[in-house]
Amino acid sequence: MTLPQPQIYCSDLNCSAPLNDLGNVLCQNCQTPLTYRYLWAIGEAVLNIPVGSLVAGRYFVKAPQIWLDTQPGISPNFPTAELSEAVQAYLYLYPYRLHVPEVFGVASISVSDPESETKVADLAANDEIVLLENAPLDKSGNLYPSIMQAWRNATAVRQVYWLWQLWQLWQPLADQGVSASLLIADNIRVENWRIRLCQLFWDEGVLAESEQGTANLTELSLADLANVWLGWVDHAKPAIADAMRHLCYEMRSEAADVGAIASQLNLLLLQQSAQQPLRLSAFGMSDTGPQHEHNEDTCHPLNTAQIGDDPIFPRFVVVCDGIGGHEGGEIASQLAVQSLKLQVQALFAEVAQHPELQSPMMIKEQLEAMVRVVNDLIANQNDAQGREARRRMGTTLVMALQLPQKVAMNDGLVAENSHELYLVNVGDSRAYWLSANSCHLLTVDDDVSTREVRMGRMLYREALKRPDAGALIQALGTRDSDLLYPSVQRFVIEEDGILLLCSDGLSDRGWIEDSWISIMDDVFRGKGSLEKAAKAWIDLANEKNGYDNVSVVLLQCHVSSPLPAIALPETQRGNGETTWTDSSKALLQDGAEVTAESSVTSTHADKAGLGRKQWSWIAITLAALAVGAGVIASQLNAEKLQPPQEQTSPNP
Repeated sequence: MTLPQPQIYCSDLNCSAPLNDLGNVLCQNCQTPLTYRYLWAIGEAVLNIPVGSLVAGRYFVKAPQIWLDTQPGISPNFPTAELSEAVQAYLYLYPYRLHVPEVFGVASISVSDPESETKVADLAANDEIVLLENAPLDKSGNLYPSIMQAWRNATAVRQVYWLWQLWQLWQPLADQGVSASLLIADNIRVENWRIRLCQLFWDEGVLAESEQGTANLTELSLADLANVWLGWVDHAKPAIADAMRHLCYEMRSEAADVGAIASQLNLLLLQQSAQQPLRLSAFGMSDTGPQHEHNEDTCHPLNTAQIGDDPIFPRFVVVCDGIGGHEGGEIASQLAVQSLKLQVQALFAEVAQHPELQSPMMIKEQLEAMVRVVNDLIANQNDAQGREARRRMGTTLVMALQLPQKVAMNDGLVAENSHELYLVNVGDSRAYWLSANSCHLLTVDDDVSTREVRMGRMLYREALKRPDAGALIQALGTRDSDLLYPSVQRFVIEEDGILLLCSDGLSDRGWIEDSWISIMDDVFRGKGSLEKAAKAWIDLANEKNGYDNVSVVLLQCHVSSPLPAIALPETQRGNGETTWTDSSKALLQDGAEVTAESSVTSTHADKAGLGRKQWSWIAITLAALAVGAGVIASQLNAEKLQPPQEQTSPNP
């Protein structure tokens, strides 16, 4: 029986003639770009549905488990009953969406081929077909290669980086009972440096299969992961093969020391990455947008490609989106950036003085403490001015730090840069990694819709339908630091690419995912400057969104061939310092006596369990911030500014 060729609907629900032939790029009626959303289908009935079938009148089966949504403008069906454990596992692992797919919706069995429908009828009675998005599928619906397919031709640093990502995923997946997902080579896919899983597998199911149905099931352990890795050793690059084999033997030991294994794997990764050259350049821009008179965003760097005496440029970049109206939001965002700059300078000085390699966990704890210092500075200012509830000023944060730790090599030499890139975010400002052929969203928004998913209460697309879906659940300065949970991630720069940081004035409505190729192509080919690309992003945000301030920072990273000379800015606009409005100066003057001496040094250092030497830079920073606050206060007093009338701030 020959099935009719399906058609794809225009995603514009107002289109008068929405049907289009598969393969069309634009709607033939309204010229709207067509959306090709490929999904990964899981469930007992899935493999019995022939390729070419149309399921539920909507999903075209392109290949086994690969379904095309032919009606991308319509929401999927969501589970009507209590969410199953299988679905909830995906929700709880949402923070790991860089590696784990997300639940798109569910589908009931209604197949266009009567013979196919008969085959799946018995299975479908109690089976739930779950559709996963963010699966390892390219834009044409083809699976990315498995790790085994890509392993032999990968560089040594990339091989170790894949192992490191699998190691980092092991415990979170084990906590959900799905660590078996990391033991099936075909389930592990790679997109350049990034590890991606097709789906989650329950530990018991894989064990039962491997033991041929034996009832004496035991928990999976690191030994099981080591056995998988040992199968890859023979094709590992010579530079890492012996070390990798040794690590696997340690993982198989009954007395395996998890901390020691992690340290060895981390050292091996950094030794390999540090052998590559690394060149960085950065540029940032901020704009009020067409509908505002004041800019509550702040970024670093700002309107300059080179900052002469800045010791941390371009290794430190940041975007903050202020909350609380123009007399509060801009103060919070600017205070955050300035205080972070001081703390990062102190951290760099500490790293330079103590060349021993700090573990990723130690650095993450230090960065969390830095964020809490900023939070307390803003919160104390709110308290001093009696600002409560919606009137409290605050700011989002997305910050990247390329930390140049020294790495001791096996030949006795010392490499100057470990190529580590740390990413910190609070709120809904975002970070993307862009390369010549990929766009990866690296951060997870702190909003209501994300909270509902992480709590296991509803699917993400279902949560987006809530009227408060985009409301922030945390920001700097709005609450006590004990209730603040910044996200800190560590990446290793092992390919050429550009880190894009931005406020939601740009990231809303998916414009980055839709436009990154056209805007960044010239930069990737060495024919365009970062300034030109940043301006193009600002223009796009103002044209397509336009209802908010917008900021963007681009950090370009080169580890392969040398770059041509970096183009200087077409126009030099100041030294990167931010101007303060009169109302903001008056507001700061009201609370200028609040300093950072209020408890962060002892309290947060003790909670992190760090030594006194490692926290000396915090004390230095707090002293600098206190002096800075006094200087700002004296300058503002000299200007004799009058405080503005109290205004009601918008709901963050």
